[in-house]
Amino acid sequence: MKFEIDYIEQLAKVVADNDLSEITLEDSEKAIIIKREKAQVQVAAAPVVASAPVVQSQPEEKAEQKEEAPKGTPITSPMVGTYYSAPSPGAKPFVNVGSTVSAGQVVCIIEAMKLMNEIESEVSGKVTKICVEDGQAVEYGQILMFVE
Repeated sequence: MKFEIDYIEQLAKVVADNDLSEITLEDSEKAIIIKREKAQVQVAAAPVVASAPVVQSQPEEKAEQKEEAPKGTPITSPMVGTYYSAPSPGAKPFVNVGSTVSAGQVVCIIEAMKLMNEIESEVSGKVTKICVEDGQAVEYGQILMFVE
């Protein structure tokens, strides 16, 4: 498959026009991934207004409500797809919170483009938190679970 510049530009336009975060095309030898990063809103310095104290207090409130960060090494999704915790519907999950895993052990499946991809742990330890639910869509790099 040869990727032409015009074709890539058309794909980028499809991503932008349809508010997609990513599009991936693959063949047996090559792949193209077009990602759109979401713009971060920056607040510039401005004259003090009545609502300024409210805006400044909100991050502090959110920080107080925030959970303690999970401990351990994150296992992330190597691709965009659908997360499955078990090899088939109704089967026992590969791992649960508290399960001990070893490096190379299958911890879940990510379905991408009708292919089931077994995801293996890169570290040994105990699963401390599972961050996604069975059947949930996941993004590339999204944290699936933590192993300590």
